[in-house]
Amino acid sequence: MSTPRPHEVPSITGVPASLAEDQSRRLRQYLLQMGLRIVLILAAALLVEGWLMWVCFAGAVVLPYSAVLLANAGRDRSTRESSGVPATPPAQPRQIEATTVPLEDPGVRVVEHTDDPPSTGTADRKDD
Repeated sequence: MSTPRPHEVPSITGVPASLAEDQSRRLRQYLLQMGLRIVLILAAALLVEGWLMWVCFAGAVVLPYSAVLLANAGRDRSTRESSGVPATPPAQPRQIEATTVPLEDPGVRVVEHTDDPPSTGTADRKDD
């Protein structure tokens, strides 16, 4: 198992909510919206008349669709603000001092060689 590098400071605030917490939050949100839908239906049927009644009915019709969309959005909707621990930059690498390397090592032999272009004529060729 590798250890985190010094400049990678783990932060617990960046950890997403557990699945159970997320599901309960989404369920509460859905039930609240369905409760509002019941209130809109009762208000439209019993309390208000005219254009406000139609607005309540329209809200009661549209609310289930939006509630399902919001409840199914799931984990990707919840964001967390994290102040986090500021990461310290990694230490600068130390400078390596230049050293002189001897040009010729006694154990190495350098042979310079150049290829001569092949001759085109056969008259200059010696047979051994």
